[in-house]
Amino acid sequence: MTRPPFPRALAAGVLATGLLLTGCGAEVESAADSKSAGDTVTVSNCGKDVTYTRPERAIAYDVSGAEKMFALGLADRMRGYVMNKLGDPSIKGSPWREKYAEVDRLGSERITREIVVDAKADWVLAGWNSGFSEERGITPALLDKVGVDSYLHTETCWDYGNKSVDVSPLQALYTDLDNLGKIFGVEQRADELVGDLKGRVAALKKTWPDRADRDPAKVFVYDSGTDQPFTAGRHAAPDDIITAAGGTNVFGDLDKGWTTVGWEPVIKAKPEVIVIVDYADQPAKEKIAYLKKLPALRSVPAVKNNRFHVMSYGDVVSGPRNVAGAEDLGRYLRSVGR
Repeated sequence: MTRPPFPRALAAGVLATGLLLTGCGAEVESAADSKSAGDTVTVSNCGKDVTYTRPERAIAYDVSGAEKMFALGLADRMRGYVMNKLGDPSIKGSPWREKYAEVDRLGSERITREIVVDAKADWVLAGWNSGFSEERGITPALLDKVGVDSYLHTETCWDYGNKSVDVSPLQALYTDLDNLGKIFGVEQRADELVGDLKGRVAALKKTWPDRADRDPAKVFVYDSGTDQPFTAGRHAAPDDIITAAGGTNVFGDLDKGWTTVGWEPVIKAKPEVIVIVDYADQPAKEKIAYLKKLPALRSVPAVKNNRFHVMSYGDVVSGPRNVAGAEDLGRYLRSVGR
């Protein structure tokens, strides 16, 4: 996934995104330099050129990783996936729920180096601080030492390495799909998928209301949290989801992915709509009820007008469902005249 792991997110408030890969085109090595012709490919990941042998036993972490693989038809190239059980409702609502059933689930909490080694994986897809972690001892460098390749979600590159890669969340998604297409040799599928997603975003933008006399609807993302709400900054997927839908993220100026803020900034921002992130253990209905009971939020337009829009966790972490999430939010905004 592309936000902090569930346990940390729940403690602080909940759930991790955007970025420009310079030179992200792939370059197939010559036969003389590879094990066999076309056997290896080089792509830029988080600003560093990385050469991969075609993976055959890939592991993906969380919805972000699994569904990028599934959308490209790569389930048969996977050894398995790891996902916290709190994300299970996202599986039930996924367009690829049958693929989840076909692929081994190797863990229901965080991904670990032990899981990767025990599964004899040859490649791992995860995000920085949302899968890979210095603290927990699973990083690209440490995996490399045990002969396992890795790829980081581009939306997390802003906080990794030299931090030179910084593009919007949707561009990060397109970059990942392009790169995965090259790594696994399914470039045409990747081109078609990215073209479809871009086309849908373009079509969605045509539904925006006339902006001649009104600014975009102000939207606040509420993932969780009581003392401090956990929300999405400019690097998290909801920032682009909201923009594509025709709104503006009230915390889109924060140079963060998923992060905590205070209630005072929320009140000051006067959001017209609140997006509620729904996942197991903290149902959307409970979150909405909590927000309505907070005395400090009574003056917030979204609360006064009962404008809450529920989105699945699977729609708001980096992945091909981001566009469907934007389309759903766009329909909601139009339904309330925004």
